[in-house]
Order: sequence, then structure tokens, then C-alpha cells
Amino acid sequence: MFGLGPEWILTAEGTPIADAMVFSHPEQIDRLAKSCPEALPTAVLAGDPCFDRILAARHHRDRYRRALGVHPGQRLVLLNSTWNPTSLFGDSGPEDVLPLLLPRLTSELPADEYRVAAVLHPNIWHGHGPGQIRLWLDRARRAGLALVDPLEGWRQALIAADVVLGDFGSVSYYAAACGTPVLLGATDPEALGTESPVAAFVRSAPRLDPYRALPPQLDELLAEHRPLNGPPELTSSAPGGSAALLRGLFYRLIGITEPAAPAVLDPLPLPPYEPPFRTAPLLVLTRTAADGTITVRRFAEPRYEPDDAGGEAGAGAGGHLAVHEDTLDPGALESADVILRYGEPDDPRFGSPGEWAAEVLDRYRSASLAAYITGPRECEVLHRGGLRYRLTSDSAGDPAVHASALLARLHTGPAVTAPVPTTLTVATGTHLARVRLTVDREGTGRATRPDR
Repeated sequence: MFGLGPEWILTAEGTPIADAMVFSHPEQIDRLAKSCPEALPTAVLAGDPCFDRILAARHHRDRYRRALGVHPGQRLVLLNSTWNPTSLFGDSGPEDVLPLLLPRLTSELPADEYRVAAVLHPNIWHGHGPGQIRLWLDRARRAGLALVDPLEGWRQALIAADVVLGDFGSVSYYAAACGTPVLLGATDPEALGTESPVAAFVRSAPRLDPYRALPPQLDELLAEHRPLNGPPELTSSAPGGSAALLRGLFYRLIGITEPAAPAVLDPLPLPPYEPPFRTAPLLVLTRTAADGTITVRRFAEPRYEPDDAGGEAGAGAGGHLAVHEDTLDPGALESADVILRYGEPDDPRFGSPGEWAAEVLDRYRSASLAAYITGPRECEVLHRGGLRYRLTSDSAGDPAVHASALLARLHTGPAVTAPVPTTLTVATGTHLARVRLTVDREGTGRATRPDR
């Protein structure tokens, strides 16, 4: 049993190395009694401070979601891996699902309906090095994958998650203890003690089918999920009480009087704001309903046509390519319909949003629209037909969606010469955004054609 065998916890003379061994639940002490009874006198039951910090911070879930750039109506899928050759981020040879899974996470899941983040065990970062990890994940990161700090940010991401896609590591078990649906992409019963709670969880948890489409599997998982009793009960026998139990133990070991003030744990810090930064080309599918609502679905660099693309066919349907100006492949800009830029409106490097837009439309002749996103609710757009507008949403999100909706409105609605409405209703998944269109301060609403 890893960590509890005599070779780990006894000296050469057969005495315990430690004065105290801390356990979070009595079942662990029962396993110690079987694996190394000589160390049993050192066992102390003191709860789980990591789990307690998670429990104490659950009311900040919305803040953590906003920090990760999760918008209303989006699901946060948290990918996690422990350190082991058979883990999700390991190398299982022909059984390794990660190379197949990574590009599909960001190309099959609509960008505005899902946010994808990854938590990798610190030993993965240490063993391979940050540069190698980021190189392996470069394509997924350009398509929108967020890499979560493995030491300071993983608990917050776990609290924020709607779904955890993981393996037999502790993060998956903590997720189950929090009641979050877990889908296992890698399992290895031999890496776990057969009697451990984690092993019992792994045997019963739903499995990822790497050859099936991902969205239906996630829908089924969420629809059928029922929180398990085992993980929350077996994670800690003293939820919320570890700080007091641990401090009491420490002061007894040092032999001094314990302070009278309450024992507390450091609260989880609020992570820095990290919205998605997608530079991979986006396939944009749109549909305009009879009431004028424009549904937008964006897919980051899909390797094949999305399964539901056929459902977009018919009246009011359309599609186009939206590309960030900093895309890795400049050739994608030559065929882009929409060119994107994110930044401050007064960034002197680009002159102004209007100047930038006119410049890129002049350079890339196939583009119909340029959109400069200035915040989570606003963007400024210039259409090749001369329309220059500011789009302002009533809810935070990625305003590039609204720029694509405007293009769909212009291309599937009345001619560009007809008056443009002052508002748009844009649907992404289950979320509806009301977008106000106003004449940009730099122009008159019918600016000089950029191909002049």
C-alpha cells in the first residue's frame, strides 16, 4: 500500500519514523493497522485541511467562475490528471486517450457553451518542466484551454467546475466529495489499494468513451448524476474541524500551551482574471429565427464539420470564419470573414479601434467585418460596406459573438443599405444577450468604404 508500508514509515530498527501520522478518516487507520501495525500508536485522526478550505470557500463559486472567464450559460469542464504512467496525462501506449481527447475538447464543444480548464499534478510540471507542458498543450491553449495553477488555483477551479473529466487521482475524488459529476478518462486499479475509498469510487464512476462525441456524453452525465454518499463521508471524519485538531496536535508535540483564539485556515485566494484567449480560427454557425433572434455557435479549429452543423441548414442559416489577428497561421486571415482583436480602446500601438479595423480590412480583402473587443460587454466593429458601430451587451461574455451575429444579420437579413436595427438578440446555448448598437464615436455609422 503506497505510503503505508513498513519500508516507508519505519526505521531500520523497526520503530516509527514519525511522532505522529495524521489521517483524515478512521478507515485509513484501519488500513494502517493491517499494513504496518507497528506504526499504529502514532496515528492521529485530524480531518482534512484541504477539504475544509474547499468547503469554506464554496460560497465564492460565482467569483471563481468569473475569474476563469466562465460566462452565463456556460459549463466549466475541468480536465485533471494525477502523476502516473497510466494517468490521464500519462503514456499508456495504445490505451492513451489524451492525444485523441485534447483537440476534441476544444473543437467539439461549442466555445460559448463550454469553458475548458486543466489541472495537472505538480509532479507532472516538475517532471517534464513548464516549457514542455505548455508545448504539448499549445494547440489546445490557442483553442481556449486554460491551465490552472497546480498549487494555488486548483481548489478554486474545482469549486467552479460543472463537470470534472479526470482519472484516479485525488482531484477526481475531491470533486465527487463536493457532489460534482465526474467522468473518468483513465483508470488503473493496480495503482490503488483495493480497499481504499478511491478504488471503490473508480470502480463505480462513469467512464469516458473516447470514440463517442463528447457533448452527448456530458449531457448524459449531468442528466443522470446523483451525488455519492461515500466520497464526502470518507474524505474527512471531521469536516470543518481540521484546523483545531491539527493545532492541538502540534502544541501537544511541542509541549506548550495552545492559544485560546480559534484555530483557522487560510482562505482560498481569489485567482487572477483569466478570460479565454482563442487565436485558433473559429468556425461560426448562425441561424436567424422568425422573431429576429440570432443563434451563434462557434467551434475552435474543428477537424471536421460539427455533428449539429446540418441542423443549421435552411432559411436564416449561415456560416463564416472568424480569426484573431494573432493567429498562429497568418494564412487563415486571408480567408477570414471576421477578423478579431482584443485590447484597450486607447492602445496607442493600434491608433484607435476604427483605425485598426480600417487597416485590417484594407489588408485582408476577403474579410467582411473587423471587430475590436474592448471589454467583456463591448466591441467596436467596421463592416466593409461602411457600417461603423459599437456593440454593447447587457451581460458579460465574449463580444466577438455579437460581431458574428451582426454579420449574420447583415448577410441574411435586409441588404446592407437598409437600416440596421438598434438592438440584436443573440443566443448562445441557453443564454440570451440583448445587444445595443450605437454609432461609433469615430464615424457616422456609414463610414467611407475601407477598400477605397
